[in-house]
Amino acid sequence: MSAQIGPVMIDVEGLVLSDEDRELLQHPLVGGLIFFARNYRDRAQLEALVGEIRAVRPEILLAVDQEGGRVQRFRDEFTRIPSMQALSAQADAQRLRDVGWLLAAELLAVGVDFSFAPVLDADDDFCRIVGDRSFACDPLQLFEKARPFMAGMHEAGMATTGKHFPGHGQVREDSHEELPVDQRALEEVLATDCQPFAQGIAAGELEAIMPAHIRFAQVDERSVGFSRFWLQDILRGRLGFDGVIFSDDLTMEGAGAAGGYSERIRAAMAAGCDMGVVCNNREGAKQVLAALEGFEPDPESSRRLARMRGKPTITSWAELERSPRWQETRQWLASWM
Repeated sequence: MSAQIGPVMIDVEGLVLSDEDRELLQHPLVGGLIFFARNYRDRAQLEALVGEIRAVRPEILLAVDQEGGRVQRFRDEFTRIPSMQALSAQADAQRLRDVGWLLAAELLAVGVDFSFAPVLDADDDFCRIVGDRSFACDPLQLFEKARPFMAGMHEAGMATTGKHFPGHGQVREDSHEELPVDQRALEEVLATDCQPFAQGIAAGELEAIMPAHIRFAQVDERSVGFSRFWLQDILRGRLGFDGVIFSDDLTMEGAGAAGGYSERIRAAMAAGCDMGVVCNNREGAKQVLAALEGFEPDPESSRRLARMRGKPTITSWAELERSPRWQETRQWLASWM
């Protein structure tokens, strides 16, 4: 029987593991690790770091925000991916599929299980944190653009994570800095910004969803990631989602309304998150793990999380470089970026 996957995702400090990193990675409640640009110098160093981490915790899930555009943690030696706004303006469905495949195949080839992608928020340039990360400004047309990209990720062997449920694009504020408040009624949100998520779930294209740190004032006093109404009644119940629910980063200012780090992780778990993400705050990560002392991981959550493990169809960078699809897609991207 495979090991249970713990409910907390943390990060590490640098290019190699510190003693404290190793100690935290051995905590039984740590089930995931997210990489940042500070963890990357070049591909060889990253592969060595992945090996170090796997030696400590073989079953851990390894993730990164590698969307393209301004959110791409691994750059040199990886293919530069444009923003989804720029890509969707240039690419037909097959090109979108090829770029989704390339992005996923490169990560899988170095041992990273998944990227937190795609962004399913509808926006053009209204929201400070979304903007050109979005495939489209019309939520009723967005899934048509995102679906081939997601299909490409699946072809490479990578699970998809739609964010930020039920849509972040209609609030101007950045939830990294404050808690945005959306005044729209539930049915309006479900009929508009939520549609890319609903369509992705119905089509079976989403293995995971990350809720937004946004409070919908007419729907629930709690922000989405801490709301049983949003996560259980709407996402699991009304939309029928059976995949992983990741919290957005619990160190963001938008999460602060739930209280300190201990209160945030407890609220996220109580609302129905399968894994709480704690980034860029080592003390916060320690407080989260202490708050869950004695917590028994839900076997159903562990089952869902296991689906996020990478299943690469290409298992090394050398094999990837020999791929005509990789070569041609890379050349096409370079021709107009």
